[in-house]
Amino acid sequence: RNVDINIILFNNQIYGLTKGQYSPTSRFGAISKTSPYGTVEHPFNPGSLVLGAKGTFFARSLDSELKLSSEIMLAAAKHDGCSVMEMLTNCVIFNDGAHKLISDREYRADRTIILRHGEKMIFGKNKDKGLVLDGWNLKVVTIGENGVTENDILVHDAKCEDNTLQLKLALMGDGDGFPVALGVIRDVDAPTYNDAVEAQIEEVKAQKKYHTFAELLETNDIWEVK
Repeated sequence: RNVDINIILFNNQIYGLTKGQYSPTSRFGAISKTSPYGTVEHPFNPGSLVLGAKGTFFARSLDSELKLSSEIMLAAAKHDGCSVMEMLTNCVIFNDGAHKLISDREYRADRTIILRHGEKMIFGKNKDKGLVLDGWNLKVVTIGENGVTENDILVHDAKCEDNTLQLKLALMGDGDGFPVALGVIRDVDAPTYNDAVEAQIEEVKAQKKYHTFAELLETNDIWEVK
């Protein structure tokens, strides 16, 4: 509906507040109080849910990336419509280390990519890795190898109406050889539910012969009782 609200989704891959049951984003095979032998459900990706529903704003950050999280929240606040921010958080009680593979400073730079609109999709400790298109698919390349230059690297377009590439970015990571995408992945303009309803009310009012309760009464027969 694109209701003008901001949603912050804390994704710690567990139901921590209810004492440790597995959740829709728990990893396949995760051991929890409700899956003592491991989950048999494949987790869904919140980004694919938002983009599949034609969402107008989706962003992702790590709880330890304070500066990036601030940037995302500011962008979401400026967005006219529904914004969804997925925050990869850590539950130290029931699922400690859920995002360790990308949150650990030792290899965070090589396993995450921070996307900013209008900037090259470059990542890595040495800023020498990037994303290019290989046919219809994304591909990780190393700048300076096999003739690859910085000019070959894709530029992030969060404003693109077609969300095909944005969806590919949102789905990256989790052991597939691609970095996990952080930052504002999609931010497009579209009519909000709020504005559409208000416009409809004004349109209907303009077509009516009466605009107040008093005018409504005058459209009918009036008797004076003495």
